[in-house]
Amino acid sequence: MAAVVALSSQIAVPVGAQTQRGKASFYSKRATGSRTSSGERLHHDSLTCAHRTYPFGTLLKVTNESNGKSVIVRVTDRGPHSRGRIIDLSHGAARKLGIINQGVAMVKIERYHKSHIPYLPEKEEAPEFEFEVTEYTLPESGVLHFPKHGKQYKQYVKTVDDDDK
Repeated sequence: MAAVVALSSQIAVPVGAQTQRGKASFYSKRATGSRTSSGERLHHDSLTCAHRTYPFGTLLKVTNESNGKSVIVRVTDRGPHSRGRIIDLSHGAARKLGIINQGVAMVKIERYHKSHIPYLPEKEEAPEFEFEVTEYTLPESGVLHFPKHGKQYKQYVKTVDDDDK
């Protein structure tokens, strides 16, 4: 009976409030092109992962505890299927965390609540410019002279006056 109570208290904790610590591994580059559990195709440069419980599409912040590097990944697969591991990362995510040479690393996983896509930078707002429109009158010859370059350009301009309408 005590085991059931302890189990139910773990389930009552919302998934978003959990921070997990454990071992992470990564997919081989040879897995590129294979389908994940969500139906997407895996690419080794993508920032995706496999997790046992988080819903597909959930963003997770994964931090390598040995060097402090972190990356934001999206859950696209179920796993890992190896005992003692809590997450399988794509090759690109493992490279950003610096665990390629190790193979397995201790990581911290937190749910990431920002709504932007992890592998695209946020758009910066463009500054506002005020444009002033000025009139320009061509010389009667219709030829513009650019003394710096010594070239002449002919332009044919039709002049329309508001009075002609």
